[in-house]
Amino acid sequence: MHYSVLLNESIEMLNIKPDGVYVDGTLGRCGHTKEILKKLGVGGILIAFDKDPDAIEYARHEINDPRFHLFHGSFAEINKVLEQLGIVSIDGILLDLGISSPQIDTPERGFSFRFDAPLDMRMNNLQGISAADWINHADEVELADVFWRYGEEKFSRKIAKAIVSQRINTPFKTTFELVNLVSNQIPYREKGQNPATRVFQAIRIHINNELTDLENLLELIPIRLKLGGRIVVISFHSLEDRIVKQKFTSLATVEKLPKWVMMNECDSEFKVIAKKIKASASEILENNRSRSAIMRCLERVSVKNN
Repeated sequence: MHYSVLLNESIEMLNIKPDGVYVDGTLGRCGHTKEILKKLGVGGILIAFDKDPDAIEYARHEINDPRFHLFHGSFAEINKVLEQLGIVSIDGILLDLGISSPQIDTPERGFSFRFDAPLDMRMNNLQGISAADWINHADEVELADVFWRYGEEKFSRKIAKAIVSQRINTPFKTTFELVNLVSNQIPYREKGQNPATRVFQAIRIHINNELTDLENLLELIPIRLKLGGRIVVISFHSLEDRIVKQKFTSLATVEKLPKWVMMNECDSEFKVIAKKIKASASEILENNRSRSAIMRCLERVSVKNN
């Protein structure tokens, strides 16, 4: 069953105006999407993105609404899509990052180490290289770098070396083949965590370009916000949250001028509205995957004349 994490809190944080223009950058199974549409009036607009063709197909069957515009692709393509629609600015955007429950729970997608399945992990499985393709062809240095950078895996070099050695005679095809290799390279077990957790996270982030897409969006979207417009982001691990936190802090911070400068400091155009909202105990009890979720919100509080 799919649960939309921090559903009520995120919709409330968007502060939806009935005639506003909103973006759901991570459509998934339409949980947040449907709630936004409920809050919009006849003149409102909702634009939704998802890389996953299954999510796009699901939305086409679930939602038939003239206010709803659906795009198969990354939210980092926001400028191109807004231009296509003739939209200059928006009232809010919501990002529910990471992977969805259907992706994790569908064995053939290859996202989970719980199932023995083809080693794929692509959010858009119609294009790009699969996890198996990358594992079997990337050099040892690149493998180790990705495992460390995106998974913070302490044994990244050891795992990379073992992969390169094994794939010479036996290329990797399935999730369990990779899980078994990683497990054999890690000398201890963390309670409640599969030894391959960090490596699987790192590969998924890398082949889906997740952090780069997030960084690109956070560069593009602030100037697109109307006065009072908000960016709401739900992240699920420290790498995502760090990017969001640093960008929000940067946008909301005014550079201090030297005392000798004879002019008043200008207020920032942006304000951090929510710093670190987490799921309630009752939500975590109902949906254990929400335990690691962190929500942050940034609002545009003024528009400077250039």
